[in-house]
Amino acid sequence: MSSKQGPGPNKKGPLRPGATVRRRGGEPRGAQQPAARTSWDPLATWYNGWMGEGGSEYHRQLAVPAVMRLLEPESGEQILDVGCGQGVLAPHVSSAGGRYVGLDASPRLLDLARKAHGRKGLFVLGDARQIPSLREIESQSYDAVTFLLSIQDMDPLEPVFSGAAWALKAEGRAVLLLTHPAFRVPRQSGWGWDEGRKLVYRRIDRYLTPLPVPMNPLGGNGSGVVTRSFHRPMSHYVNGLADQGLLVEHMEEIPAHKLNVAGSTTRAANLARKEIPLFVALRARKIRHAPDNGSRQPA
Repeated sequence: MSSKQGPGPNKKGPLRPGATVRRRGGEPRGAQQPAARTSWDPLATWYNGWMGEGGSEYHRQLAVPAVMRLLEPESGEQILDVGCGQGVLAPHVSSAGGRYVGLDASPRLLDLARKAHGRKGLFVLGDARQIPSLREIESQSYDAVTFLLSIQDMDPLEPVFSGAAWALKAEGRAVLLLTHPAFRVPRQSGWGWDEGRKLVYRRIDRYLTPLPVPMNPLGGNGSGVVTRSFHRPMSHYVNGLADQGLLVEHMEEIPAHKLNVAGSTTRAANLARKEIPLFVALRARKIRHAPDNGSRQPA
């Protein structure tokens, strides 16, 4: 994952590893190797050391609980976690009785996922934009698909949402959790302190224009690797889901659990924290078959 806007170890925000990054071309359908390269492979060991098996503080306090609230997994349900990184969602789904499958484009992060959570689920190597080409994933076989802080690192959206709809059963659900694109635009937003009004405010420089944003090398890892985040307005997510027969039925806007702004008072920071959300979570329901993506090539 690329670094996210908002608070975090590199002042850019909570991180989400292992998502597909944009490139031209792709592997043939049914290929064994992932079609996308990920800049997270060189960062896998460093990232895992910072985040730990259970996820960052933001995962534990906010992101994972929100996903599980919207997911509401039932015993025996099949859950596909797209852009799973090192599989922090796996033990939560497993504890609820669900059958977890994690998909990621980073071999190194999947190795870490299997070491930490291999007994909690299955981990599949592949490109999130080419889900129908993956032999391990069957059409209309999943009760839910999740994107835990991963979707903003995937581009373009259309094949990702199309693949998710292809994998979902009728009435299946897609749960997305992402940094709130209306308030957390990489390099185009930030906190400020109004001394005269004693008020913490959020500055937004751009919103409606989609932006592929190169992010700075992460948290002193020393690799020099630059990751990429894709900013889009909320309408791109809602309409992109709807285009694949996935209609949004629930939305949560989630404030940060803490906020520090230079020069501000604790009272002002707490007010801004409660009023300006860090994350947004969506649950969409599959109400019709997704458009035909074609069938697999013969083995």
